[in-house]
Amino acid sequence: MTDYNQQNNRLVWFDIPVANLDRASRFYAAVLGVGVEQQSFGDIQFSVIEHKDGNGGCLVPNENEVSQIGVLIYLNAEGRIRDAVQKVKDLGGSVTEDVHVIGPHGFRAIVVDSESNRVALHSMVDQ
Repeated sequence: MTDYNQQNNRLVWFDIPVANLDRASRFYAAVLGVGVEQQSFGDIQFSVIEHKDGNGGCLVPNENEVSQIGVLIYLNAEGRIRDAVQKVKDLGGSVTEDVHVIGPHGFRAIVVDSESNRVALHSMVDQ
């Protein structure tokens, strides 16, 4: 996490529980169009979603916490939201709410990932 992130962003990190780390890593790499790197710390396996200077997060194996209810996080699909939604469908996820306008805040789609988690994809443009 960068100092800028820690001081200026409300979402500074996220953990997405997954039932299958390999499958979820492929899913998020394709849907978000960024790298997803599997790592370990001791005997704990996880995958970090590429974030450079932005908000970061990871995929953590824990099938007991996978859920379609609860907190809804918005993941960046800027300039490629329609492609991201198609990738969701192609990679075993589903679309709960297709791309739609959210007033002056851009566009979102609510999807269910390959692990049965509900997340939102966000873009300021409908592309």
